[in-house]
Amino acid sequence: MRVVFAGTPVFAQAALAAILKAGHTVPLVLTQPDRPAGRGLKLNPSAVKQCALEANIAVAQPRSLRLDGKYPEDAQAAKAALIEADPDVMVVAAYGLILPQWVLTLPRFGCLNIHASLLPRWRGAAPIQRAIEAGDAATGITIMQMDEGLDTGAMLLSIRVPIELGHNASTLHDTLAEVGASAIVDALDRVAAGKTQAQAQPEVGVTYAEKLDKRESALDFSQPAAVLARRIDAFNPVPGATAVLPGLTEPVKVWRAIALPNTADVGEDGSSNRSTRPGDVLAVSEAGIDLATADGILRLLELQRPGAKRQPVDVFVRSWKH
Repeated sequence: MRVVFAGTPVFAQAALAAILKAGHTVPLVLTQPDRPAGRGLKLNPSAVKQCALEANIAVAQPRSLRLDGKYPEDAQAAKAALIEADPDVMVVAAYGLILPQWVLTLPRFGCLNIHASLLPRWRGAAPIQRAIEAGDAATGITIMQMDEGLDTGAMLLSIRVPIELGHNASTLHDTLAEVGASAIVDALDRVAAGKTQAQAQPEVGVTYAEKLDKRESALDFSQPAAVLARRIDAFNPVPGATAVLPGLTEPVKVWRAIALPNTADVGEDGSSNRSTRPGDVLAVSEAGIDLATADGILRLLELQRPGAKRQPVDVFVRSWKH
């Protein structure tokens, strides 16, 4: 198969590497323009671009693919490159640009998307994080035939992945990247053999994974501890969850925490009922910092002061004057 690949981050890089390893021809890669990063704001190529360059694959980085949009010259150049690539299929994974109709219909077999959820649940930008935040027991990978809707295309295959205790967005991302890489190779084999049987997505069970916003970082202790613990896992590493602790002028990032019932032994002195106000510190020990919530106790286990490194709670509390 001649496969044009469109993707940007590490999640997509795993799929591109798997497609190349499987022996498919990739004449062209589309990825986002280089972005400034680091203290010097040096322009850095995406993970997909780095993979493509290492494999000597041509790379296009249009700012838009809309021929009538803000950057028509970028779109025209990308169209010429796609026509020259003459793809059987385009594979899309976390690309970051909307594909207009002319792109969707250009490859012989259209465009296949690797989506990190079990569609139709969690269509949209942040399916991994929203699945953890919602407390879903499982998520997965769906390979779908793209159409002009937001993750509404017919499904070629789906693979279920349990959300295990201790999974955060980073670790679940890595698991799903591996599953997605394997799944797209399987899907391409089916397309090449003419054995695809696309199924329309169910009309029930549709949910949308809204884009992450930094304003969601602050933990609201008027919510239950279980909800807050899931949010901390969902926002690890981006955008991170934050909490205000006594004696500190700035919020700290909370990287890991667990929810405890109100009846739990929350400190060495067992004083779990010192306060019933959400956000109050109930106990501090090397085992954790216990905070009151609307329901249950949130025990903080790993924290980070602004400008400092992450610290396990036993190290953090030694220098915390509360």
